[in-house]
Amino acid sequence: MSSLVVDGREIALDKDGFLVDLSDWNEAVAEALARREELELEDEHREVLRLLREFYAEFQLSPATRPLIKYTALKLGPEKGNSMHLNRLFKGTPAKLAAKLAGLPKPSNCL
Repeated sequence: MSSLVVDGREIALDKDGFLVDLSDWNEAVAEALARREELELEDEHREVLRLLREFYAEFQLSPATRPLIKYTALKLGPEKGNSMHLNRLFKGTPAKLAAKLAGLPKPSNCL
């Protein structure tokens, strides 16, 4: 298991870099996780991360790519809820990487 130090706190990560304790998540943790992935978070990323956290709160699971796209289209409109937009933001793995950055468990269908 690895860890991440954010604001002087050690945050435990699993072998894939996901949070062990989902309650450790905050914006600073998201930024630190993004840096580990060599990604600079912008407002468009943060918007999707907040949306993913809403999805998780409602359904108690991290969405696979197709439900993520549909939910994003429903909440943010078709210009943001499409695979091209989400793949561009999250390096071609929107469900997996966005869930990680949002502090959620790895979607069950991701390797």
